[in-house]
Amino acid sequence: MSKSKVFTRLKPFLAVLFLQFGLAGMDIIAKAALNERMSNYVFVVYYHAIATIVIAPFAIILDKKVRPKLTKAMFLKFVILGLLEPVIDQNLYVLGMKNTTATFAAALCNILPAITFVVAWIFGLEKVKLKSIRTQAKVGGTLTTIGGAMLMTLVKGPVIHLIWTKGKIHHLQGSREVDLKHSVIGSLMITAGCFSWACFMVLQSITLETYPADLSLTAWICLMGTVEGGALALVMERGNPAVWSIKFDTKLLAVVYSGVICSGLGYYVQGIIMKERGPVFVTAFSPLNMIIVAVLGSFILAEQIFLGGVIGAFVISAGLYLVVWGKSNDHKLQDLLIDNEKEVTSSQMLEAIRINDEENHKVLSVDSEKEVKSEQMIEVSRINDEENHKVL
Repeated sequence: MSKSKVFTRLKPFLAVLFLQFGLAGMDIIAKAALNERMSNYVFVVYYHAIATIVIAPFAIILDKKVRPKLTKAMFLKFVILGLLEPVIDQNLYVLGMKNTTATFAAALCNILPAITFVVAWIFGLEKVKLKSIRTQAKVGGTLTTIGGAMLMTLVKGPVIHLIWTKGKIHHLQGSREVDLKHSVIGSLMITAGCFSWACFMVLQSITLETYPADLSLTAWICLMGTVEGGALALVMERGNPAVWSIKFDTKLLAVVYSGVICSGLGYYVQGIIMKERGPVFVTAFSPLNMIIVAVLGSFILAEQIFLGGVIGAFVISAGLYLVVWGKSNDHKLQDLLIDNEKEVTSSQMLEAIRINDEENHKVLSVDSEKEVKSEQMIEVSRINDEENHKVL
């Protein structure tokens, strides 16, 4: 297999890894900004505004030839997309993380593949055949990832002392300090946010079929998110203008990073992957986000890592492998169907060429017979002339 073919097959996996590392970085930086009393509503508005400013120029220039005409139905989809992810999901997720921790929020988000799988099945984007080993792998892998996430969240066990966390005191609210009330409230918010996120990805996948301009779609989502989120922030933070002020600190870093990496590049890369592999493939890698957050949290925030979390990470990896295996087989089947269509088309072309050759051969045969008959008539005429000449 050539290097180009290997890279082509690896591109979706590399892209989704970039996506998960970007989201993990946002969890860490956003949690630090929220602990500095930044408003989650203002945070969402600012970073989607940054994303719009960054993506819009590229969309205007690069999508000029492929961007279809904007219709009322398409604009309505943009409005709904902006409401589902930038406004509902992001605000609920950030609020949930505010009530818990970055690691807890990332762990609970592992219900996303299961929700997306169900929503995609409802809209006909995923085919469910319980007798098929591919479907069994995807369903079993999804359930395994959820079980591993719950194991990592609920079963702590002894603390694993790492070299870089030894002797450090966590200055933020750690997972062991989160009371039951905040855990329940945070869990409900994150779960509702995940449902909204799943609906967003399914709708984005459907929209890309009729609106293939990826950059333009990303710009529209970010713009709608900024406008709708701004309206929500003005209502929720009315009478408190101080929350809109921002300085050169962690808050600004969180806004710029989240806007460029997570919303700008994130929506665009996510759309490209879904065009090729579907929304379930994207969400199947979300458990990696939890593992990355746990590791980065131990480095940057000095969060403790428990044995239960490590065991849960291994369980998640096993479930993730099952889901990816099931999706890769679907992708192979799709390639096989395309190849078969190409083979059928080639066979049809060869048959048409053969029939055309036979028709041409028949025409040539008829022409040859006509030439022979003409020559015979000329010969008969010549002999007849000679006989008449002798008589004379």
